[in-house]
Amino acid sequence: MKEKKSLYAGFALVGCFVLWTALVRTMDVRPIGPGGSAVGFASLNGWFHHFTGVHMGLYIVTDWLGLVPVFCCTFFAVIGFCQLLKRRSFLRVDADILLLGGHYLLVILAYLLFELYPINYRPVLIGGVLEASYPSSTTLLVACVMPTVSFQARRRIKAATFRSVIPVCSDVFSLLMIIGRTAAGVHWLTDIIGALLLSAGLCLIYRSFVLLLEGKTSQRRSQHGTP
Repeated sequence: MKEKKSLYAGFALVGCFVLWTALVRTMDVRPIGPGGSAVGFASLNGWFHHFTGVHMGLYIVTDWLGLVPVFCCTFFAVIGFCQLLKRRSFLRVDADILLLGGHYLLVILAYLLFELYPINYRPVLIGGVLEASYPSSTTLLVACVMPTVSFQARRRIKAATFRSVIPVCSDVFSLLMIIGRTAAGVHWLTDIIGALLLSAGLCLIYRSFVLLLEGKTSQRRSQHGTP
């Protein structure tokens, strides 16, 4: 089944993220960051950081635009809350919305985990402070949330125009944000790669669980002769 293959691919990508994280911690670790902070893949990261330079204007723009996926999360939370009030049961909230809440919770937990146990630190000081940098939190947020916006738009919006336009806008926004965050020079290249691996895995897992659950529900209904 296609959904099961997607699910396995999602778990494989999360596994790749774990392996990538281990490599970042152990491969070519040298003190090339501010204050002599150690960074894995030092040759690659050092070269790429020198290549892009630092563009604080781009950093500020992408930082503010990071509020867009936060707004999207809030929007879906409101949908779920309204369904809960109307249907008077947590279990009657649409399954894809409940799973979406779980998906967003995993993103938050991942962010908190790497804030508590930093893998490495930024290549620049932000406000005079050396902050945790792996994985890139803005990249992770955008790449975990915006694909779910596209997925939900195709499922929930009836107007054909909006059903087509919103996913395209979401995908273009994601691409520009990832490029912008990479070019800003406030993260090491390995931070961006790590964020993309984890977000791709989590999104595939979410989408696969939704489709698998719907397939089982449809099969159950057909067996019982219900519409």
